Amino acid sequence: MKYFYNISNWDIPKNYLCPPIPGRADYVHQAADLLGAMNGGQIPLGGKIRMLDIGVGANCVYPLIANSEYKWHIVGTDIDQVALNSASKIVESNKLETQIKLRLQPVMKNIFEGIILKEDFFDITISNPPFHSSLEEAQGSNQRKTKNLGRPAAGLNFGGVANELWCTGGEVAFAKQMIKESITYKYNCFWYSTLISKYTSLPEIYDALKMANVQDFKTIDMAQGQKKSRVIAWTFHNPHQIKTWREKNFI
Repeated sequence: MKYFYNISNWDIPKNYLCPPIPGRADYVHQAADLLGAMNGGQIPLGGKIRMLDIGVGANCVYPLIANSEYKWHIVGTDIDQVALNSASKIVESNKLETQIKLRLQPVMKNIFEGIILKEDFFDITISNPPFHSSLEEAQGSNQRKTKNLGRPAAGLNFGGVANELWCTGGEVAFAKQMIKESITYKYNCFWYSTLISKYTSLPEIYDALKMANVQDFKTIDMAQGQKKSRVIAWTFHNPHQIKTWREKNFI
């Protein structure tokens, strides 16, 4: 973080998720490419571009990378006050208070509701949802991973508190809730997106997108080492609205 992104002070509370930085950076760059594709191949830079990070976590890694690489302004949200306190310390210690803002989501089941204000407009949202549906599933996945690596069974090899690792229904339920709520705020955001870990999650998510009558959606494959994942992005903007948004916000 210090060498590549000029982050002098970075720390997380004990037991919170320690993110693999290259994978997080990949998602940010994919988001930038997505915006660039709608802007004649030119990635838009600077504080006019606003990103919303759902589940910013104690590590605040997505906003830090996005601001360092592209100078975007970011709003990060979380349901965990301890995580937000940690993220706030990171932001303040690196003097990024004007570029990165944090908001508490007080209702655990909500994602955009209570976060996106009437006057808010975001160019892209990102999210790395908990992809397991229970703690037992998360532990089982970790045991399989350590076995495949030829290591003795141990605790989770990446840390993380409960809300970082699993939620009822897993990533499918989380993504479907995102899609449902995005309908209410369809014109507050240019692109909505979320990371999806499991290939088997895609059919239900595609069905939800079609039911939401989105104008367009994309699946962007990513891979780091042996891990494969993908970004699902969708927009409610038609070609005319895309042109208007680009001329107003990107140029």
